Amino acid sequence: MEEQVILVDKQDNPIGLMPKMEAHEKGVLHRAFSVFILNYKGELMLQQRALHKYHSPGLWTNTCCSHQRNGESNIAAGQRRLREEMGFVAELREVTSFIYKAPFDNGLTEHELDHIMIGQYNDEPNINPEEVADWKWMHVDAVRDDIHIHPEKYTAWFIIIFEQFYEKIKLL
Repeated sequence: MEEQVILVDKQDNPIGLMPKMEAHEKGVLHRAFSVFILNYKGELMLQQRALHKYHSPGLWTNTCCSHQRNGESNIAAGQRRLREEMGFVAELREVTSFIYKAPFDNGLTEHELDHIMIGQYNDEPNINPEEVADWKWMHVDAVRDDIHIHPEKYTAWFIIIFEQFYEKIKLL
């Protein structure tokens, strides 16, 4: 059965469910989350999306991201996906949320109310190759600088988050 996303209004009130692909084809606003894991050195764990992903394949992005399931809290969803993609769990806290819309070359559109969560971890992940092509630690300031020099290497939502919430990410 295809994964369902939670459709929401601009205040994050649930208004229904829709198959994930249909929501991306229609550009319908739905709930999502992005997890940022930092280590004690102030480095951010980045992942490179698997090369077979239906959008943004091979691009670098935050530690993990996905969609909440119906009835699942933001934190529980973030921890579930962190375990599924990166092979570990960390304590997370939600720091903010925002709405963005990003069309892709393949005709799909991300239109998400994205909940940003931050956690700390100081070890290596055990990546799931079905989800993640590669990973690396990178200092937050170096990430910001590289996004300005090479934006084509990063996902649309990651660039937006970094532009709007850099100070919150840096403060962990």
